[in-house]
Amino acid sequence: MNWQDRLKADTLPWLLEPDDPGVRFLAMRDLLDSNPEDAEFQAAREAAHKDGPIAGILAEMEEDGFWARPGPGYNPKYRSSVWSLILLAQLGASPEVDARIERACAYLFEHGLAAGGQFTASGAPSGTADCLQGNMCWAFLELGYEDPGLEKAFEWMARTVTGDGLAPNTEPKAPLRFYASQCGPTFACGSNNKLPCAWGGVKVMLAFSQLPAEKRTPLIERAIQHGVDFLFSVDPAEADYPTGWTDKPSRNWWKFGFPVFYITDLLQNVETLVALGYGGDPRLANAIEIIRDKKDDQGRWSLEYHYTGKTWLDFGEVRKPNKWVTLRALRVLKAHSESLEN
Repeated sequence: MNWQDRLKADTLPWLLEPDDPGVRFLAMRDLLDSNPEDAEFQAAREAAHKDGPIAGILAEMEEDGFWARPGPGYNPKYRSSVWSLILLAQLGASPEVDARIERACAYLFEHGLAAGGQFTASGAPSGTADCLQGNMCWAFLELGYEDPGLEKAFEWMARTVTGDGLAPNTEPKAPLRFYASQCGPTFACGSNNKLPCAWGGVKVMLAFSQLPAEKRTPLIERAIQHGVDFLFSVDPAEADYPTGWTDKPSRNWWKFGFPVFYITDLLQNVETLVALGYGGDPRLANAIEIIRDKKDDQGRWSLEYHYTGKTWLDFGEVRKPNKWVTLRALRVLKAHSESLEN
């Protein structure tokens, strides 16, 4: 069955309404696979940058290319440079349309990337973490920004997954080592009581999924397989990954939202595994069923996890049908359906 056969008659028209140019552009790009050279698509892309939330976020950017506070851009949450760039990437922003995006990317590379390839919350290598590293590596790929430092960032990220060439965090003089937060292989995180953190793991693997095949070194290929094995070590529908401070998975796994920052949901986990080529894997069946079951009678998904009042803009009412969440869900279901056909 084609993924569109499961839609209600008004689901796509709802997403394509012209009064929501940001959603309209992404629906045309990701759900309708519009030709990038098509005049209607180009007009939608332009409108998303000039009249949609992309414009609102860029209006808050300082002239030098940062948001809220100069420096590595992690604080304050969720308005500083790190979060603004992640959000712009999720909105489909492009330096080709607005040059300010390239300026912002260059600023973060200068102030937030350590010499060892670590994106860092503090400016020092020790300020790295899987969720930050994965989010930023993904965001720069999604934004289409190229910098020689990104290759080193992906290499560092791959080493943190497999442990290749990294000394323990107890060896402070080692040139390449783990740190207090990024404390071991397989997504081990100090914030998760030194256990593997699936939230961080999903971010890392999502970034790898978007890296072109020709740029995947043997080290990165090993890291991808290692990460896939971890994400499939439990049923993704149950999300029973290691938890450092409790004996139950966070309920946030089953709260779909927009935007998505370091907190991860089932939807992003499935998106990642499908993008890595596992859309036809039967181990995703239960998770796909959950995603489908969460839509309402009109074929729409609600905003459950939110950042209302915390980011530069709000993206809908909580527990109400939401275009951004619906777009996320339909992208995953479309990709999953297409993987079954191939």
